[in-house]
Amino acid sequence: MKNVFIVSVFFSAIFTIAAQTNIPPVLETNAAQHAMSLQDCIQQTLQHNLQLQIQRYNPKISLYDLNIAYSGWDPTFTASGTHNHNVSGGGLGPSLTNTVPPSVTEVNSFRSGIAGASPWGMTYNLSGSISDSYGSSGGGGFEHSGGSVSVSAVQPLLKNFWIDNTRLVIRVAKNNLKSSEQNFRGQVMSAVTAVANAYYELIYAQENVKVQQDALKLAKTQLSQDQQRMEIGTLAQLSVQQDQSQVAQDQANLIGAEDTLSTDQNILKNLLTDDYHQWHDVDIQPSEVLSATMEVFDLQDSWSKGMTMRPDLIQARLAAESQGIQLKYNRNQLFPELDLIGTYGFNGTGAEFSDAFGQIHEANRPFYTYGAQISVPLGSIGTRNNYKASKATLEQVLLTLKQDEQSVLVQIDNAVKDAKSKYESVQATKQARTYAEAALDAEQKTYAVGKATTFEVLQYENSLTAARSQEIRSLADYNEAVANLAAQEGSTLDRFRVDLEITRDEDANIAVK
Repeated sequence: MKNVFIVSVFFSAIFTIAAQTNIPPVLETNAAQHAMSLQDCIQQTLQHNLQLQIQRYNPKISLYDLNIAYSGWDPTFTASGTHNHNVSGGGLGPSLTNTVPPSVTEVNSFRSGIAGASPWGMTYNLSGSISDSYGSSGGGGFEHSGGSVSVSAVQPLLKNFWIDNTRLVIRVAKNNLKSSEQNFRGQVMSAVTAVANAYYELIYAQENVKVQQDALKLAKTQLSQDQQRMEIGTLAQLSVQQDQSQVAQDQANLIGAEDTLSTDQNILKNLLTDDYHQWHDVDIQPSEVLSATMEVFDLQDSWSKGMTMRPDLIQARLAAESQGIQLKYNRNQLFPELDLIGTYGFNGTGAEFSDAFGQIHEANRPFYTYGAQISVPLGSIGTRNNYKASKATLEQVLLTLKQDEQSVLVQIDNAVKDAKSKYESVQATKQARTYAEAALDAEQKTYAVGKATTFEVLQYENSLTAARSQEIRSLADYNEAVANLAAQEGSTLDRFRVDLEITRDEDANIAVK
């Protein structure tokens, strides 16, 4: 058996971004714009996200629990020393004329031993004892010493042979440790996905502010031109009032877009830092632009990734394995106790301690026992029903696992279809924006020769603003859909080039490099 029972093992997790980037420190409370790529944001999150800092303690705690489970094999040392004083007998003798003195006995005894259990179920006890008796009896004195050393062992052959409670606890604790690692991996994936989506949302919010600014500028230009026409009498006041209404509406839209931008900034900052005050006045400027790179969506490949890479599925399989271990233990408890027993040791006697120790050291007065013992419970109602309950629980866990696997297939299928749909929307909204620009240009020319109304021009301006906003919205949606697909597959770390390595060291620290 390999020596896998480590007394103290600890965790560290090292995150490495494949494309290493240096993020300038954010120290100034009145800092201006701070350009960051998506990789910068991901690295900052892995280092400082509070949720990850909280979750990284779970594997460490699980490791400590595993070490506690190993304590079932820890040997126990015992030692004791006692003094016994006893006075007995004495009184009138047989002739009733003489007095018999009482017997006085003094006994000093010492005992020590080491007892424990082995990984294959055997219990052992290595012990030694020695005593020195002295006193007086019948008017004469006496002194006698004796002792022994021995080792005894009990080896189960049926119950507790292939698994006992200690091995059960250890194997379940190992699975819990693996499950905790997968849970932490899932938390990292969730954090990376959240940062990516927040980054895309921030780009959208900034671009949408620009769209609303352009819309407001266009409306103000229209208002200025119509005011000039009204002053020379070629345009009715109603048209100017329509322009003023449009300017007011565009100003409201711009205010709303700026508020959304501020909120999206804070959402991203909250993911990036464990000190929000430090980042409060920082204006994060994404250094990337929204684009729609056509992905090759292979449903079968995505399903394969999901079945093997999803942390929640791996955890579910570990839970089923742990329940299988519990079932194995409960089945073993159905057997009677049939144990081999044996003891071997050496005696020693003498007038003094040194004499007894000498004979024990010579090892020429051995003693031993060997045999077997059996214990058969009559009834075993509780044990049998424990086994039946654990068997039913395993069947339930396996069905739950199957349900989880099916849910993952459906989630991935939906995510693939959503990503494809979002890509098609990008192309459609791009065309819609192009057509809206052409339509507005044509309507403005028609309006310039007096064959269109201000209301009609404003409608085309609104259509163009909506088309521009929808185009960048669809770009953000597509990138988020691709990130969501990676999350459903369990391939988030690969997609965003995050290398997560969980190692064990003596410091029990999790560091990000």
